[in-house]
Amino acid sequence: MKILAIESSCDETAASVVEDGRKVISSVIASQVEEHKLYGGVVPEIASRRHAEAIVPVVRQALDEAEVTLENINAIAVTYAPGLIGALLVGVNFAKGLSLSTGIPLVPTHHLRSHIASNYISNSELKPPFMCLVVSGGHSHIVMVEDYTKMKIIGRTRDDAAGEAFDKAARTMGMSYPGGIELDKVAENGDPFAFKLPRPVVHDAPYDFSFSGLKTAVINLIHNAAQKGEKLNKPDICASFRYAVVDCLSSNFLKAAKDYNVNKLVIAGGVSANSLLRSTLKNECGKLGYEFYMPDKSLCGDNAAMVGSQGYYEFLSGNVAGTDLNAYATMSIE
Repeated sequence: MKILAIESSCDETAASVVEDGRKVISSVIASQVEEHKLYGGVVPEIASRRHAEAIVPVVRQALDEAEVTLENINAIAVTYAPGLIGALLVGVNFAKGLSLSTGIPLVPTHHLRSHIASNYISNSELKPPFMCLVVSGGHSHIVMVEDYTKMKIIGRTRDDAAGEAFDKAARTMGMSYPGGIELDKVAENGDPFAFKLPRPVVHDAPYDFSFSGLKTAVINLIHNAAQKGEKLNKPDICASFRYAVVDCLSSNFLKAAKDYNVNKLVIAGGVSANSLLRSTLKNECGKLGYEFYMPDKSLCGDNAAMVGSQGYYEFLSGNVAGTDLNAYATMSIE
């Protein structure tokens, strides 16, 4: 079964053809990162306009590279939530029009579920149930994946997401958007114990996260030093901050796995590309005898291949939409 997948939730216009939820035949991404760098982050109005310009050529290229036509497509999967509402509407309306004109079934697909599904592409043997840490610029969740389309949130951030904290800290240090990637690289040459940073704890919810205080602590550290005319070691700050964030993520994730008696762990989302997070969880899971899975770094960011993978399982479960499908800026993964 071949799925044509469309992704436009933020600043990447993407299309892909995926076979049976696991095999990527083509994957095309038109990124807007260079344009949004000028503003230090994604400008929603600009993102929506660029999606409208790019979506036709991107979908056409995905079909061409897969050497298929719409006659070979069994379903159209599209990200409809969560994300930037204007950006989502471009992809949803395009997919609805394509479905209406061809009669191909339309499959609404949740963005975070798709991030989890990126692991099905990278790890052909992976099957639910498992516990997944979903970490991105807008979300930080611990999710129990009971089946391909049945999920339960175990923990979540109470304020900022881990990816947002990385980007804001990097921006304070003068790094360009998206700063989390550069921060990760600079941190490789720093001392993670050079600066003592807090580990916020949500006392009434042991699996929940809070990154606002940690983000504020590192920003204040940088600003206070600047006001005093002191020069801080950037690699050391990056390493200390990265270590603190990863410590919070991995500690809660491993605690949840122990308490729920789960020994198959997975990570997903943009921050799952973070080198320290990957190595820390791989090492800890090895010590504990847990199975550990992570997506290829090329699949950590937003892409349509992951939408095609999750869309396949949504279609099998009977999740098909009509022309009344709408986009939603927020929606629980459950």
